[in-house]
Amino acid sequence: MKSRSIIILVIVLLIAFFLSAYIVNETEQVIITQFGKAIGGAKKVPGLKFRVPLIQKANYFPKNLLAWDGDPGQIPTLDKTFIWVDSFARWKIVDPLKFFQTVKDVQGAYTRLDDILDSAIRNLVTSYPLLETVRKSNRKLDTYEAGLEEGGGEVILADVTTGREKIVDSIMKQAQPKLDKFGIELVDVKIKRLNYVEEVQNSVYNRMIAERNQIAEKFRSEGQGEARKIEGEREKELKRITSEAYKTAEEIKGKADGEATLIYARAFGKDPDFYSFLRTLEIYKESIGKDTSLILSTDSEFLKYFKGYEGR
Repeated sequence: MKSRSIIILVIVLLIAFFLSAYIVNETEQVIITQFGKAIGGAKKVPGLKFRVPLIQKANYFPKNLLAWDGDPGQIPTLDKTFIWVDSFARWKIVDPLKFFQTVKDVQGAYTRLDDILDSAIRNLVTSYPLLETVRKSNRKLDTYEAGLEEGGGEVILADVTTGREKIVDSIMKQAQPKLDKFGIELVDVKIKRLNYVEEVQNSVYNRMIAERNQIAEKFRSEGQGEARKIEGEREKELKRITSEAYKTAEEIKGKADGEATLIYARAFGKDPDFYSFLRTLEIYKESIGKDTSLILSTDSEFLKYFKGYEGR
């Protein structure tokens, strides 16, 4: 009977131990509540902890970074350009007791973050023109980024005085004081995506297409002009080469004709009558055919060699 009582006592003690023990790991922090009210400070050191069973409850909260992803919303900039802004943030619980007393749990914290961060983002985006939200420096844009004006000149953008990074820093500075009372620290905020609203996207895209076509036409025109210049240079060089070749050929031909004439003159100078006879035969060959009819006077010199032949 005594041993049975001991066993029951041991079982009761084991049950009490398991009901009172809880574990805090490296990524968690715990607030102990009794009848719904927090007692004591936050348990942040990892290890085995104890509480009063059935009366006290361990409430776990994450210690690591948490993500907040805002809903994309339509916001007008200072220059009245309506854009869709999609943002996100990273935050963590730095005061679990204050966090529990104000928002109770992570889901409640997201509701507060939605209100505070959305409001801060809207306030800052509407306070600056679109250029300040899009760009972060005055880096010189190339032709493809800058685009062209309707007259063909390159678009000159205004200087960036604030930029996206400073706007994001201002969002954090505006939102953090409102989050301190919830035990939340805002680690980082970023604008994930900016886009025009659907009503103006088509007109913007059409303008972008027109600008790119204008740039392409400009390059094509420059290329065609360069091609015409190269073709002109080629034609000029070809005519120069042809002219020089013709000049050289004519000089050689003239020199050859002169030498041939000199040789003929020397050869036929020894017998002028024979030279006259050969030249007359060449004239006969060129001017008289089988269907040629000639009407000559009896004293014509054209057929003098035939006359001389008949008289012999």
